[in-house]
Amino acid sequence: MTAHWWVIANPYSGKKGEVAERARAALESKSMSFDLAESRSPNHLAELVQQGVAAGATHFAGVGGDGTAHLIVNALMKADLAEPPTLAILPAGSGSDFIRTFALPRRIEEAVDHLATDADYPCDVGLLSGGFGERYFLNVADIGVAAASVGITERLPRWLGTVRYGIGFWLTLARFPTATVRLTAGKRTYEGPAINVVAANGQYFGGGMNVAPNASVMDGMFDLQVFEGPRRLAFSIMPRVVRGTHIRHKAVRHFVADSFRLECDHAWPVEADGEVLGRGPLTGRILRNALRFKI
Repeated sequence: MTAHWWVIANPYSGKKGEVAERARAALESKSMSFDLAESRSPNHLAELVQQGVAAGATHFAGVGGDGTAHLIVNALMKADLAEPPTLAILPAGSGSDFIRTFALPRRIEEAVDHLATDADYPCDVGLLSGGFGERYFLNVADIGVAAASVGITERLPRWLGTVRYGIGFWLTLARFPTATVRLTAGKRTYEGPAINVVAANGQYFGGGMNVAPNASVMDGMFDLQVFEGPRRLAFSIMPRVVRGTHIRHKAVRHFVADSFRLECDHAWPVEADGEVLGRGPLTGRILRNALRFKI
């Protein structure tokens, strides 16, 4: 029996005013059972998820990018459901990096086909705790220069597409200094200079960069990386990040753990799934198989 989908569209993803109607048309063309609503704000999106939970929905779909999925996941995790909910992404954002891990279609119309199947995947969720409170994330979290670049990236024209992620990074790097950090990852520690720290659940970020090629969303572990700097090394590291061959670079420290603690400069920004959360220091832990992802 085909599931009933509770679909939430972010009207600010893709072309304004288009994504919800595209999703509706695609779902109707496949005779899918669904309810669809547009969110007006992050708080309204959380309310829509709560309405779905109250209505007995177990299958949720976000029409948008990683930020839309991030907000849906946070609302679902706070709902404290008895069974892991199922999440699908109908991509409409400029990044939509999480679905790259599964090589899913990047157009709404093609992605809808997957909602009609029974295939899904147990999926871990990360939980970050710090001065910003508690926030869940699905894909990748950054602390440092990559997080600082989010603000610049968001101000760049959307027509630049994924190129704007690289532009935002290089513009930010020029003024972002290295600092001493202390990372405790399981039984291992690192204390020394860094310019960025990555906590990955998925494999891709920043418009298709393969930042964590060994990451798995179902192994109960973070893929953690400390980029030591100095800034000039970014010119040799970043091309490797695009291809996923940077892990053995001399300026990258790699850890695998189900939890971590990062002591860093209090001014260091923290982002997850492309959403700026606040500033460090922080802790993180994995919630294993917290949801099922539709593939």
